[in-house]
Amino acid sequence: MKQDKFLTGILIGIGALIVLALVLFFTRQEKREYVSDSTPEGVTHNYILAVLNKDYEKAYSYIADLDNKPTYDEFRQSFLNGMVNPDNVGVDIAEVEVSGNDASVNLTIYYSYNDPFSSRYGSPDRANLVKQNGAWKLSYMPYSFWDYNWYQEPYKP
Repeated sequence: MKQDKFLTGILIGIGALIVLALVLFFTRQEKREYVSDSTPEGVTHNYILAVLNKDYEKAYSYIADLDNKPTYDEFRQSFLNGMVNPDNVGVDIAEVEVSGNDASVNLTIYYSYNDPFSSRYGSPDRANLVKQNGAWKLSYMPYSFWDYNWYQEPYKP
């Protein structure tokens, strides 16, 4: 009889820990929010967040109006066709270098493997921005967030 109460106590304790772990998991998830887009790092952050949220219209609004800019449909199709794939990628935004109407935002792109035994690795990269009509716009981002065909002159045989 005494052993049954001890076992029951252990099972109740395990159940309480499981419930506590689930509550913490669902309430402590990081909320990603848009920030002010008046700075190069803000534009970079918002573009990445829009891409991750699959809000392609908002993401498209952050790219520069330069020669050979993709149309919105071309931009969107790059994501839908897998030409640009930000899955399993994390980004840290570091220092910003501004020179007149040009800016460079240093980034660390973290790539994850799909197996449970490998750790992620970071690769330094950058985002380039230009100031157009008083607003910062992206002219280049790393591959996971950017299609290399954008802004390229069409091939003429």
